[in-house]
Amino acid sequence: MAITSEATTLWFGDLFSGSGTTSLDSSDAAEFPVTWKARSEGELGRTNPEELLGAAHSACFSMAFSNALAQAGFPPESLQVTAAVTFQPGEGITGSHLLVSAKVPNIGEADFERLAEDAKANCPVSKALAGIPITLEASLA
Repeated sequence: MAITSEATTLWFGDLFSGSGTTSLDSSDAAEFPVTWKARSEGELGRTNPEELLGAAHSACFSMAFSNALAQAGFPPESLQVTAAVTFQPGEGITGSHLLVSAKVPNIGEADFERLAEDAKANCPVSKALAGIPITLEASLA
């Protein structure tokens, strides 16, 4: 059964002086203020589409990697995954870098790296981001 997830943005004004809020339709508590300044320069207390995309990518990769590890006989104790998504004004989103620290008992480095690369290539968000470079830096804690 397919699941459709939604987020809604309410924007006021033009790109450069306007602002808005993005809310996750699954939760009344998840509302994020957004501005062009936050997207193009960084602004404390405001998110941007790339940060939200990073949240989606890190969550998706974590699920795919934990599943791949468990199926290979190495269920992880924990995974910490950060997705750093880069935006260049005038160019767009230029990449996503996955930084992984994992506690996985009894796994060798070669199996760990192979399964991490497979999860990077095959998690649904990575597939949706096929138009940008996705890099991976994974280590055992």
